[in-house]
Amino acid sequence: MADHCVDTDEAECPPAKKIKIEIENTDKDDESLHEAEINLSTFEMKRILQNNNTRKQIYIEGTFKGSESPAILSLEKTTFPTDELFLKEGFFNEDTTIQKVFSNHIYANYRCFPIREYNGLNVLLIHPATPKHIEKFKKKELHIVNETYELYEKITLPHITSQQFSLEWIDNILTHKAEQDKIVYEDTNKETGFVMVPDLKWDGKPQTLKLLALPFQKVKCMRELNASHLPLLRNIRDAGTACISEKYNIPASQLRIYLHYQPSYYYLHVHFSYLMFETPGIHVDRAHLLSTVINNLELMPDYYTKCILSFLVFEGDSLCTKFREHGVVGKKKSESEET
Repeated sequence: MADHCVDTDEAECPPAKKIKIEIENTDKDDESLHEAEINLSTFEMKRILQNNNTRKQIYIEGTFKGSESPAILSLEKTTFPTDELFLKEGFFNEDTTIQKVFSNHIYANYRCFPIREYNGLNVLLIHPATPKHIEKFKKKELHIVNETYELYEKITLPHITSQQFSLEWIDNILTHKAEQDKIVYEDTNKETGFVMVPDLKWDGKPQTLKLLALPFQKVKCMRELNASHLPLLRNIRDAGTACISEKYNIPASQLRIYLHYQPSYYYLHVHFSYLMFETPGIHVDRAHLLSTVINNLELMPDYYTKCILSFLVFEGDSLCTKFREHGVVGKKKSESEET
């Protein structure tokens, strides 16, 4: 998948409106950069966009030799396996030692350097990266917005209509032009059907399971949901959990099933993740449990045109600027002191 967007979120315009998509022209060299193996000595670093110590992940902007287009590399520590044989072979072997940093009473800190094949990183490459991608991964200050439906129509909707990431990667999946071999489940019904694929960041281990359900019915985001979408949402819930139970032996009670608002891309999709895995994007300022969404629509068919939805905006982003212009987001302290 692409970025698709790295936090995978929605992708196509609703029937009523065609989303304007910015298409970047790239030369053939840029288009063919994604190879089976890339030597990172050809990557020339420009700057660190973000260093996330909690997730042990770093985003770096740079270029590859022979290409002028910007690239973004994400390097992330892999999760530890639970397979005892893998642990024994990879860590508890005669080639792996630990070196003491300091000790105090019964406690001591050590450094460990596992053998090469067990010391890998998960790497995400975005190339060619657009200015919007680069802005997306910069570390920024946050603000919380309490969005009414009126604010959605006045500010958010015009913004997402004009600032959307390309959604071609979703069309490619739904039409089997790409990632056909990665499809976990497919229901081809155009009203209630969907395709389930692995999230870009999933390493394939059940304990870090993260899947995406992409419906054939095109809905921009949660704000457009109403009672007519209940058959679709229930089918995603029921068929998705049944598939995961059969394929990965994870029951529905151990799945976190949710939608994002705001999403990274505007094509309604549903996230499935293993409950014990604290994947990014599960906090209350963004994630909405699918069970709650279904219940809200059962209680009130037009719930999402009446409720307040709270979400984060990033300092410097155009959406943050627009909400600030309407008095929804306050000025930074330094800005207030200058006026």
